[in-house]
Amino acid sequence: MAEKNERPIKVVAENRKARFNYAIEDTIETGIALTGTEVKSIRNGKTTIAESYADSKDGEIWLINANIPEYLQANRFNHEPKRPRKLLLHRREIDKFAGKASQQGFTLVPLRMYFKNGKAKVELAIARGKKLHDIRETQRTTEVKKELRREMKNRR
Repeated sequence: MAEKNERPIKVVAENRKARFNYAIEDTIETGIALTGTEVKSIRNGKTTIAESYADSKDGEIWLINANIPEYLQANRFNHEPKRPRKLLLHRREIDKFAGKASQQGFTLVPLRMYFKNGKAKVELAIARGKKLHDIRETQRTTEVKKELRREMKNRR
């Protein structure tokens, strides 16, 4: 049960296609280094991470191509909408995830962006891209599960 001073998680952006296009191997919660106008813009809820990915450079992991639109009330102090943003991880987590992502066929994909206890977080996953036949197989199994649920509901 949640403590009284702990606020609930508020999801602001989700990458729905990631679970469809990738087989998720492992996930981790990361912090994200943001400027003040980026935080305000994220709270407005117009953020998209659908086409974004993470990459390791110089021993750090960066979120690339995440679109955080400009904050309208900030005039000249605004941020660039698609700039690379640093993800905050411990050294051994960086080594683990960057090492795994450097293998053939693996990539780092953000699954969702949310606020937890007032801090912006990103759920990052190590994923392997699905082939076309894998995607079709996933669609078939979900259709079969839906049919079974309908049949069980009709029997009651």
